[in-house]
Amino acid sequence: MGGLDIAVIAFVVLVVLVLFAGIKTVPQGYRYTVERFGRYTKTMEPGLNIIIPFIDRIGARMNVMEQVLDVPTQEVITKDNASVSADAVAFYQVLNAAQAAYQVSDLQNAILNLTMTNIRSVMGSMDLDELLSNRDTINDNLLRVVDEAANPWGIKITRVELKDIAPPKDLVDAMARQMKAEREKRAQVLEAEGSRNAQILRAEGAKQSAILQAEGQREAAFRDAEARERLAEAEAKATQMVSAAIAAGDVQAINYFVAQKYTEALAAIGTANNQKIVLMPMEASALIGSLGGIGAIAREVFGNDQSPAPRQRQSTTPRTGPAPGPFEPQGK
Repeated sequence: MGGLDIAVIAFVVLVVLVLFAGIKTVPQGYRYTVERFGRYTKTMEPGLNIIIPFIDRIGARMNVMEQVLDVPTQEVITKDNASVSADAVAFYQVLNAAQAAYQVSDLQNAILNLTMTNIRSVMGSMDLDELLSNRDTINDNLLRVVDEAANPWGIKITRVELKDIAPPKDLVDAMARQMKAEREKRAQVLEAEGSRNAQILRAEGAKQSAILQAEGQREAAFRDAEARERLAEAEAKATQMVSAAIAAGDVQAINYFVAQKYTEALAAIGTANNQKIVLMPMEASALIGSLGGIGAIAREVFGNDQSPAPRQRQSTTPRTGPAPGPFEPQGK
């Protein structure tokens, strides 16, 4: 093999080495920075890229996918001097590979320390009760503060989440007792309100019942008064009719009127509760004799034009019948 062949082979090898040195492949999800004599010149995108061999070189290989950073547990003193332990997790993404590579040294360590510092700052400005009940607010405040601080580094903090907040055990026990007392208080309040509402409803029911009862009594009294009024009207009309009949010379009308009252009086005497023995003429002849006596008195008083009834002849035989009625005339 001559010198020319060796030269050709050496030239071919040199060309191959130059090609390998000048052609670079960047995988998806990464960005490579290019340095020329130690100075940043450009950023290579995913795919096939060409650089000047032996002059340009790859500077930093930056992962531009969203990444997660676990924040270790931090001891935090709250505003009301309570000690709590908190750990978190942060998500970030590189937006500018050059800034992330040349603006900060050890990017992940910088983000980690920045997040830890702001966790203590944000949580330390809150009371314990507020800290435990407003976790979403803490996450929002942490995200805003850390993202503003990391913006010059060419990265975006997408999320900061508190994984756990652990107060001391004695404080947890005290909070449990407080919660139990609060719930018992609420139960007593609800029970008292229920009892009050029940009493109000019972009072309303009694009121409505009394109103309905009073209305019923008023209606009954009204109907009773109306019945008495109609009875009095009927009685007055009957008396007027009897008076008119008597004035017209009808003796039977007064006989009927007096007999009716007499019969009603006897019925009232017989049904009285305070009477044990009642002596009264119960025979029909006595009642008829009484009606006859009433008629004779009426004829003598009103001067009836009718011919007087023939006087009965006094019997010499002693009377064995019932005693005469209160209005029956005695034999002369």
